[in-house]
Amino acid sequence: MSSKPSQALDSRSVDETEVRALYRQLLSGWNRRNAGAIAELFAENGVAIGFDGSELAGQKEIASQTFDDSAGAFVSKVRDVQFLNPKIAILRAVAGMVLPGQSDLAPDRNSFQTLVAAKSNNHWRVAVFQDTPARFDGRPEEARSVTEDLRRQL
Repeated sequence: MSSKPSQALDSRSVDETEVRALYRQLLSGWNRRNAGAIAELFAENGVAIGFDGSELAGQKEIASQTFDDSAGAFVSKVRDVQFLNPKIAILRAVAGMVLPGQSDLAPDRNSFQTLVAAKSNNHWRVAVFQDTPARFDGRPEEARSVTEDLRRQL
């Protein structure tokens, strides 16, 4: 009996753990207001699309981002990680933000985050990160549900 399926599952498990860690490092860099640490996680030509729709392309541009005093700290929950192939993964998460001086989430800052990770030279890097507002226009019960789910992460 071959051990290849088991090895493939073990490898996938390790890769998923590494992709999740990459995402946590990205949010940690944001929460520490460290643009350089964030940029290091990206592929050289990686792209970051912010909550407001702004786009930063490449490590140099990502490293040059600034943080204003109103930027809060992310709280998140990974919903899933999917592999398109052994070297490309998509992580989907829901995130909220605790604003400076506050202890609870700001529901209007809830978002869905998508991270596309690419593996090169045995290292996972962010190819694309997108932070999309979770507005749920006309569906306040869904917005409340996301906020409550995230509050459990605090």
